[in-house]
Amino acid sequence: MAWREAVRCIGRLHWRSLQVVDARSLEDADSVYDACLEHLRRATRDGRIVPMQTVFAPWRGTEGGIRIWNHQLLRYAGYRGPDGLVLGDPQNVDFTRLVRSLGWSPPANPGSFDLLPLVIQAGGKLVVRDLPREAVLEVRLEHPEYPWFEALGLRWHAVPAVSDMMLVTRDEVFPCAPFNGWYMGTEIGARNLGDTGRYNMLPRIAEKLGLDQVRDRLWKDRALLVINEAVLHSFERDGVKVVDHHQASREFLTHCDREHEAGREVQAEWSWIVPPVSASATGVFHRLYPLRPKLPNLLLQVAAWNTPEGARLLKRFARP
Repeated sequence: MAWREAVRCIGRLHWRSLQVVDARSLEDADSVYDACLEHLRRATRDGRIVPMQTVFAPWRGTEGGIRIWNHQLLRYAGYRGPDGLVLGDPQNVDFTRLVRSLGWSPPANPGSFDLLPLVIQAGGKLVVRDLPREAVLEVRLEHPEYPWFEALGLRWHAVPAVSDMMLVTRDEVFPCAPFNGWYMGTEIGARNLGDTGRYNMLPRIAEKLGLDQVRDRLWKDRALLVINEAVLHSFERDGVKVVDHHQASREFLTHCDREHEAGREVQAEWSWIVPPVSASATGVFHRLYPLRPKLPNLLLQVAAWNTPEGARLLKRFARP
């Protein structure tokens, strides 16, 4: 029901298929870590992605609660060099600096797609654990028409498991309840790899396509199409579940119709529901949605390191 009410998710047609793991009895960081690995294993299924949620202990208003500090269970490091340039994901530069202060060391030869470790708050401790490579399915990106694309060395992980939102019911708050569906292609191609504040690949792709980035006013549009074609092609090549933005739009409108038949009004944040590519060519663009979130729901929360407990743990476990 919380997924059904999540206002930023376009994939809610499948809310009844969510598999929920009850991990409320776990208390120590090692058990939480093992549960996260099991979540990834069960959710991945060799690419046949399964919607999953693992629910840890509810908030009791005392110190020692469970939190996963990462935005998602799987994310790539970002390293800012002396020249100000970033290797990896710029979105994660600050978090990468934080995990390094907690004792994590990047690979001897840092790259653009180094998996970040999990930072787990549990039992009054802060623990950093690397993810084993065998627990993470990644897709190497290539394009069906352009052989040069593969040489860009791009890839992305298969499971988008959000781990920093809280599950809120009418009675309890669960600050640690990682969940996943499957990717919509544009999340990877247009946003993660295309945004200027992320991997910013559009200029490089445009250069490879021979586009004039001064005179061609639509060079970004052409590059966006190519990178999104590569994402869909590569995920399908490897048998990894992914949905394109047109299909996702149709499914969301079907969800709206079903909810209407059930006597419920769908709440949605328009800017998150409308795809970042070909927006007006999708049905969701041409509708407005009320934004009065209901419980139960999946909601944003203050970053763990900005809470009193997180600040105390950082002071205790981080290196100067």
